[in-house]
Order: sequence, then C-alpha cells, then structure tokens
Amino acid sequence: MNKLKALITLLVLLASFQSNCLAKHFDSEYIRQFAKAFIENNMPIPPRGVLVATPASIDPRIKIKSCSTPLQVNIPEKRSGRNVNVKISCVSSTPWQFFLPVKVVTSIPVVVAANRLSKGSVLDTTNIVVELRDMQKMRGETLDKIEDIIGARSKRSMSKGTNITKQNTCVVCKGQNVTIIAKSANFNIKTTGIALQNASFGEQVRVKNPRSGRTIIAQVKAINQVIINL
Repeated sequence: MNKLKALITLLVLLASFQSNCLAKHFDSEYIRQFAKAFIENNMPIPPRGVLVATPASIDPRIKIKSCSTPLQVNIPEKRSGRNVNVKISCVSSTPWQFFLPVKVVTSIPVVVAANRLSKGSVLDTTNIVVELRDMQKMRGETLDKIEDIIGARSKRSMSKGTNITKQNTCVVCKGQNVTIIAKSANFNIKTTGIALQNASFGEQVRVKNPRSGRTIIAQVKAINQVIINL
C-alpha cells in the first residue's frame, strides 16, 4: 500500500513538473501585441479604411503568470466609442484572466480642401485632395473620390482641410449653363439651359430653356448636366 501511495505521489509530481515545463511565460509587451493583433484582425473596417489599435500600457507591478495552454482572447462586451476592453484568458489547470483597454481609431478616405477655397472656386486636382480622417469625427455624408467632384464649385469659402461634401458644393450651380438631355427608349435630345438653383448629384433642379422661355424640372446627372426621362 505504501508503495502504491509513493507511486501515485511520484506520478503527480512528474505531471506537475511536466506541466510547468510546458507552461509558456508572457511579458507585458507580448500581451499588448497579442491584443493589438486580435483587434486589427477581427474588427470590421470600412472599404479603403484603416484601423489602428493602441493597447494601454500595463502596470509593471503586474506579474503575468505563465500558461500551459494557448491564450484565449475575446471582447466580452459591445464596443463603446473608441475604447475596447479585450479579455485575455488562460484556461489551464491554474486559470487566470486579464482585461486590457485598447484604443481603436478607424480612419476613412475623405476629400478635403488642399488650400483655402473662395466661394465659386472650381474644384480640380490642384485644390482638393484625399486624406484619411477619423470616422467618428465625420458628420453627414462625405466624398471619398476626387473624380466624383472635379468640375463642381464651392458654394462658400472654405479653409484648408475642410471636408468637401454635397452640402458645400454644387454640381449644377445657379446661373450656370447646363446641358439638358431629354431621353426615351428610342432617342436622345440635347440642348442647353440655365440652372435656376444649386443642386448636387441625383437632386431635382429647375432649369430654364432660354429659347422657349420654359422652366423644366430635371435631375442632376453629372457636372453641369441634367436629364429628363421622357
């Protein structure tokens, strides 16, 4: 009986020794990079967007225990604003868990003024650029492609870095000549007119035909171009 107890004790000690040998040790920087990689690989990112995750510093007085199994990581609660609490767990025979705050900033491409723009400025590649901007600071609808707005005019003065939007530009501007396209399934007719108000892509605009004197309602199709479906 005593031999059996001794054998059991020896097996337990060997198992404990083996477990300790297999246990992996982690420093603070490893934990931070582990959380960072998880966020960057699992958080949704808008098309052409960029996500940057910055884990908080870990108090050097905190000692991170070793773990004999692969670390587990998840986000136990819904993301609130910029901050995400990442839960890192060890589920070995001596389990532990650690919560690490991670700041998450998602940036998206936005068309902005490259320099100061005066009212009525024609937008082109010399005065507008695309920059990455913090998505949470964006208000209203933004534009992300220069080619979509080239030729439009600024409706007001804008300082350098101002977001270019449908609200502060006009694709068809009041008093400007526009091309009117009347189309049906069988034919297209083109003529010119004068816009009686400002409008952007897809909006309805009143246009006057100087030849007939008639005012029509058309839809903005492109820069200085409107369309009527017959």
